[in-house]
Amino acid sequence: MTDNLSAPRATRILLLDDERLILVTLGGGLRAAGFEVQTAESVEDAENLLSGGERPDLAILDVNLPGRSGLEFARRLSELDRIPFVMLSAYSDPTYVARATNSGALGYIVKPIDIGQLLPVIQAALARARELQDLRQSSEQLQGALANERDISVAIGLLMMQRQLARPAAFEALRQSARQQRRRLAHVALELIHEFESV
Repeated sequence: MTDNLSAPRATRILLLDDERLILVTLGGGLRAAGFEVQTAESVEDAENLLSGGERPDLAILDVNLPGRSGLEFARRLSELDRIPFVMLSAYSDPTYVARATNSGALGYIVKPIDIGQLLPVIQAALARARELQDLRQSSEQLQGALANERDISVAIGLLMMQRQLARPAAFEALRQSARQQRRRLAHVALELIHEFESV
């Protein structure tokens, strides 16, 4: 008998560093810890991976890279892709830390580093990324609910004006229309608003 349940997908990590030794040692350590790892030696390599459809759960980025910096790439991850990231640097200078934090980094790691030091940072960053994602979803749901309530209120106001109804009667008319059409109240309300605007 075959089991239809598939194993959970391994967490995907993008490791961006221009030092091959770092890519080999940290990449190997992360794979041994159960992560799926893609490595890149430059921002251009990392962008090619993303444009090819790769979507890591977390990126680990070196701050200083030849050409475009890790901080520049971090801004793209934060603003466009919403991929969480931590910064990796040889510098513990507070200026670097502040720049990384301001770019949205969920962690800052100073080289040299071994896999034992890196794993807790990754777990904390992934947990924080999940919290932020939940907050974004809650915010979007709240915005949607507020927009629906606004549409319903406007539609009730239109019915009150058009049919000379009191508010409870206008609401009941809207509710009955939604029931008859077997559609959500907010959708019927929005349609009524569009009809009024097109007149």
